[in-house]
Amino acid sequence: MRISKSNFSIFAFCITFCIVFSNPLFSVELSKSFEINNLSYISYSIGFSNGKIQNNQFNISRSYLTFKYALLDFLSFRMTVDTRQDETGDLKALMKFLCANFNLKSFAFLVKPHIHFGLVENTWHPFEENINLYRMQGTMFIERVGVMNSAEFGVTFTSLLGGEIDEEYQKTVSKKFPGKYGSIALGIYNGGGYHSSEKNKNKVFQSRLTLRPLPKFVPGLQISYLGIFGKGNQAEIDTLRNSPPTWITHDVFLSFEHKRFTLTLQYLDGKGNQSGKMVDNLNNSIKYRGYSAFAELKLDNNWRIIGRYDFIDPNTEVDNNDEQRLIAGIGYNFGNGNILILDYDRKMFQNSNKSSENNLKLTMQINF
Repeated sequence: MRISKSNFSIFAFCITFCIVFSNPLFSVELSKSFEINNLSYISYSIGFSNGKIQNNQFNISRSYLTFKYALLDFLSFRMTVDTRQDETGDLKALMKFLCANFNLKSFAFLVKPHIHFGLVENTWHPFEENINLYRMQGTMFIERVGVMNSAEFGVTFTSLLGGEIDEEYQKTVSKKFPGKYGSIALGIYNGGGYHSSEKNKNKVFQSRLTLRPLPKFVPGLQISYLGIFGKGNQAEIDTLRNSPPTWITHDVFLSFEHKRFTLTLQYLDGKGNQSGKMVDNLNNSIKYRGYSAFAELKLDNNWRIIGRYDFIDPNTEVDNNDEQRLIAGIGYNFGNGNILILDYDRKMFQNSNKSSENNLKLTMQINF
């Protein structure tokens, strides 16, 4: 394996950064406000379809190296480098996050509000991925069906609603997004994601509203809505079109978290997508709809069982094109986010001319 030359500068920057801030020869002293974290997925997978092996390999599907530095009480910075192994076996690095984070004072019903500016997390993925903790198995439903990825160039505002849920819930269930009555996230972005530069002058608006309707009696129950309104990332003028295609997405998400299990159910409806490629021959946005269900059962402090079912109709105007995905797995949590999981992933097609795709994968999530 080799690191491509085009990405060498990112690795060089990271190495230099670590040396400068850790070497006693330099008059730089790390404070408690400085953090370095790595989250990596290493795996072995075997895929087969129509009775034939399609892939059989060890790989590094992701490795996120994150630097965080709090300069002031109200201002901090984050940089995350995303390294992955591509289909040729090369390791390639890409900047995932590079942003300034402003911590604002609470105001009325808005508690612990933040503004993230730069290459930032979008309004949705941080929320869902802190409920469904198994990103190591594969991407979340909305990304897996090609609607959008997890990072954007722009600005995101987040806040808890009405204070924080009680400490017992945070200690035994989850500390993430602990708003007593829910949380909110609003964002304005270029719309191309972190994989691509902006190809038009349009901006995409995202909004997430999460409500915790019964914080005292059923604290784990949350109801969320995601709305996306904008244009796909296409050039404004070329030989086929005069304007980029419309991108509108609605997602309703029901979640329940308990110290012994987690359940989610979501419904997705929209047209167009982030890349602007979900279009017909006339460059009109294609309508889609689908749903996904996820469950995690915690057998004890370490053993986990997960299951997930996805359904997507990628073009509601066309028959015989539905797709389904079934995921089942068993994992062992060593603590602090270090998890080993064995899962079986089966993708099925309504079109009988397409054979189902099957994948058996063993993944170790490393977090330090």
